[in-house]
Amino acid sequence: MKLTPLRLALPCALLLAASAHAQQYPTGFGPTPVLPEPDRSLIPTVNVAAVQPWQADGKPVPAAGFSVTPYARGLEHPRWLYVLPNGDVLVAETNAPPKPEDGKGIKGAIMKSQMKKAGAVTSSANRITLLRGVDENGVAKSRNTFVQDINSPFGMTLVGNNLYVAASDAVLRFPYKEGEASIGAEGVKVMDLPAGALNHHWTKNLIASPDGKFLYVTVGSNSNVGENGMTVEEGRAAIWQHDIASGKSRIFASGLRNPNGLAWEPQTGALWTTVNERDELGNDLVPDYMTSVRDGGFYGWPYSYYGQHVDSRVKPQRPDLVARAIAPDYALGGHTASLGLAFYDGKLFPASYRGGAFIGQHGSWNRKPHSGYKVIFVPFAKGKPSGPPLDILSGFLDSEGKAHGRPVGVAVDKSGALLVADDVANVVWRVAPAAR
Repeated sequence: MKLTPLRLALPCALLLAASAHAQQYPTGFGPTPVLPEPDRSLIPTVNVAAVQPWQADGKPVPAAGFSVTPYARGLEHPRWLYVLPNGDVLVAETNAPPKPEDGKGIKGAIMKSQMKKAGAVTSSANRITLLRGVDENGVAKSRNTFVQDINSPFGMTLVGNNLYVAASDAVLRFPYKEGEASIGAEGVKVMDLPAGALNHHWTKNLIASPDGKFLYVTVGSNSNVGENGMTVEEGRAAIWQHDIASGKSRIFASGLRNPNGLAWEPQTGALWTTVNERDELGNDLVPDYMTSVRDGGFYGWPYSYYGQHVDSRVKPQRPDLVARAIAPDYALGGHTASLGLAFYDGKLFPASYRGGAFIGQHGSWNRKPHSGYKVIFVPFAKGKPSGPPLDILSGFLDSEGKAHGRPVGVAVDKSGALLVADDVANVVWRVAPAAR
C-alpha cells in the first residue's frame, strides 16, 4: 500500500500528541512551574493526616511491574538510609532532640499538637542499625545495633575506614571495619553544627566528595522566613563544605531553607539536593524542589523564593541578595516535604530508570488537599531532569486521609532494589521488579 501524505501525517501527529501529553507536569512540578500569587490568611492552613497503622499485611502500592516487601519491620522511627560498599544497610533510627525554645507560644503549641497527631513526636532511639543480606522473601537476614547513643543521628557516609555521621549538633567520625556488625568505639567530633535550644530544622545530612577529600553537610533554617531574627540563622539554611585533611569548614551554598537529600548526579558529577521551601503562602506556594548546587550559590531564602520572587513578609529586605538568587532546577510540588534523594545506578530496574532520581516525599501537614506521601521518580537526560514525575511507591495515604506511613530516606541497595525508610510504619520497604 502506498502511504499518502495524510497517512504519513496521522501517525506523526499521534506521536507528537503523545509526546506533548507525556510532558504535561502536575501543578507545582517541573523545570518551569507556574507559581500562583501568594495567598496569605490570618489563620494558617493546618491539615495533618492522622496516623492509622497498616492493617495485617498492609503495605504501600508499587508502580506497575514492581513489587514491595518489608525489608525490616519493628524499627523505631527510621528516617535515613546508607548502603555500605559490602551491601550492608545502615538505618538511622532517630527523631528530634530536645529543643525547648522551639514551639513556644500559641502557634508553637498548635504545631506540637498537630505533629503528635502525625506521629512525629516520639522519643529518639539515637542509634544506627545495620541490616545485612536479603532472603527469598525480600527480608533482611540479620539486624544489629551498629552505633548507639548519638544525638539524633541522620546522615551517614563512609570515607576509607572512617564512618562519618551527622548528629543534630556535630559531625562525628567512627572507625569502620568491613563486615563487623557493631562499632564499640566512641565517635570523634570533627565539626560543630548549628543547634541549640531552638534548632527548628534539626536534621543534618552529609555526603562525601567522590575523591574522599570533602564532606558536604546540610543545615536547615531556624524558622519559616526569618521571623526569629537573622542572628539565630547564622550558618543555617546552607550546605557546608568540610575539608577532611585540614579540618576547615566553609559555607558552600546558602539561601536553602531546609536542604535534606544529597546526591551526586552520575553523568555530570554535580551535587544535587532536595529542599523544603517556606510555608503560609498558599496550597501551591512555594513548591519544594531539587536542584544542582553551585559553589557560592545563593538560592533566595528568606528574602525571595524560586529565584527572585520577593517574599514581602521579610523585613528588612536584601535586594542585593535577591538580585543574584538562583532559581531551582525542578519543582517537586507544594508542601510535599521532599526529603530523600537517590540517583539510580543499578541494573535491576528497566534501563529507562538508569540515571534518574528517586525522591521520598514525607507528605504535607499544611495543605488542602494533602500532597506528597509517596516516592516518586524523575527521569534525567544529559544531567538534567527530562520529564514529569512518576509514582514508584504510593498508597501511604488512604482515601479517608489517614496516613499508614510516611516515606523519608531512599537508597539503592547493592542488588539494585530501592529501599525506602518509613518513619510512621517503622518499616524499611524494598521495591524490586515483580517476579514474572
